[in-house]
Amino acid sequence: MLFKRKNPYYNPKKSHHTPYGFCNLEPTTIKQLDVYRWSLERHIHHLPKPPQQGYAHFAREWTQSPDFTLSGNRLWWISHATLLIRLNQCMIITDPVFSQRVSPVSFAGPKRRTQPAASIAELPHIDVIAISHNHYDHLDTASIRKLAARFPNINAVVPLGLKRKLHQLGINNVTELDWWEQTNINNIRFHAVPAHHWSQRSLLDRNHTLWCGWMMQTPEGSNTYFSGDTGFSEIMFRQIAEHFTSTDMAAIQIGAYAPRWFMHNQHIDPEQAVAIFNILHCRQAIGMHWGAFELADEPLDEPPQLLAAVRVRHGLLPECFESIKMGDSRPITSS
Repeated sequence: MLFKRKNPYYNPKKSHHTPYGFCNLEPTTIKQLDVYRWSLERHIHHLPKPPQQGYAHFAREWTQSPDFTLSGNRLWWISHATLLIRLNQCMIITDPVFSQRVSPVSFAGPKRRTQPAASIAELPHIDVIAISHNHYDHLDTASIRKLAARFPNINAVVPLGLKRKLHQLGINNVTELDWWEQTNINNIRFHAVPAHHWSQRSLLDRNHTLWCGWMMQTPEGSNTYFSGDTGFSEIMFRQIAEHFTSTDMAAIQIGAYAPRWFMHNQHIDPEQAVAIFNILHCRQAIGMHWGAFELADEPLDEPPQLLAAVRVRHGLLPECFESIKMGDSRPITSS
């Protein structure tokens, strides 16, 4: 850590707290030399490669207009890690990112290859924003400002350290949670659950704020899981499974995983996504965090292909864990 700032949330009884920030349940090291090596290899091998039939065809094949008139508990995939989740009339948006680039500046950094299935102006009424962590492809300041302007009474749930940031962006009602803490909004209980990742928005703030996934629970006990960004940790996911005996719907990351020697500490691949599906006793899941931005070395169209192959090896029916189009949706049914 380049700059050591004391952690105002530090609790020595919590293993993921440090005096100067936060850490994972299992050790994670991302070395600067590895970053340079990855960048050099991407340049030498001209990675990532384009989709097999080109970017324009990929966008047409994997995007459709959403139907927000559909009733009942439901999940819509908008783009990347941005989903709309309706639970008992409470509409939740996860990690809203509608900008063209995900970086500190608007003229550089990863650029969209596909557009969100709906604009902020086209969204139905939103009650809650759920943020997983502060990386630019998950916490997009321009998008949050626009949501705050359109929905002045909107709520937000965030991991430790991000409340002030959301206030600065115009969100007045912000609840900040540590892992395993919970809050109730519109009769939906939001549980902040562990993720295996990291946080940073500048050179001097590595791991100063927390990262998490979200388990959203209805009064009837139906559980909907949003993974956010995470690497694989069997210990961590079994802990989550101990707290929530089953998951009715899950949105699990399946993209930004290559090369594994570099990405394994921070992003899961489709094989690990299916392992998480099984550990959490999921009834249904959709893959997300792919198809919009080229954040790693795999081509945009590879994640759903790998997920389909893994599904076959594990004997899962296609409807159990799907790659759906951006704009498509699935009902959330409880067991």
